[in-house]
Amino acid sequence: MNRVNQNSLLRARTMSRVAMLSVLGFLLMFFEVPLLFIAPEFIKMDFSEIPTLIGAFTMGPIYGVMVSALKNILNAVIKGTTTGGVGELSNFIIGSTFALVASVIYRSHKTYKGAVIGLGLGILAMTGLSLCSNYFVVFPLYGKFLSMDAIIAMGHAVTPKITDLWSFMVYSILPFNLLKGLITSFIMMLVYKRVSFLFKN
Repeated sequence: MNRVNQNSLLRARTMSRVAMLSVLGFLLMFFEVPLLFIAPEFIKMDFSEIPTLIGAFTMGPIYGVMVSALKNILNAVIKGTTTGGVGELSNFIIGSTFALVASVIYRSHKTYKGAVIGLGLGILAMTGLSLCSNYFVVFPLYGKFLSMDAIIAMGHAVTPKITDLWSFMVYSILPFNLLKGLITSFIMMLVYKRVSFLFKN
């Protein structure tokens, strides 16, 4: 087989893996878990970042971003969006940041320690970005569908410390994303070695 055919086969194989992980991520978005001790019921955790991380760790950061983008497009088109695409955009930005930071570090230091450090820094980057994106973009847009007073009241019912949008970020969004990142990373570390061989060329 000549080099051109080999490259074409490699690209086709890579894109089929991206498609498979994207569909898996989309399917995992159906399994949502509310964390009612941290956040109101409308904020739910799913495990769709695991395929994104697997793609980024095995094939490279850009492929993790592609998986994150495609799973959110599939979710918006097939499942439908209740937020005018705002929720999907937020999920893409935050999930891509998590995968980018974690995979860049891991692919520079392909050790267990490198994976742990990468995932840890990815969690911090994801959480920091989620505070900014939710405070300045996502929640103000949600406020067009539901009054901000009602949103704050939902948060206040979870913890009396929530009295405005910023305290909602500090006492709900921040711990929610930290916990989501930790749980996702733990599962990722459990499954990665068991599935990574499927993505070797």
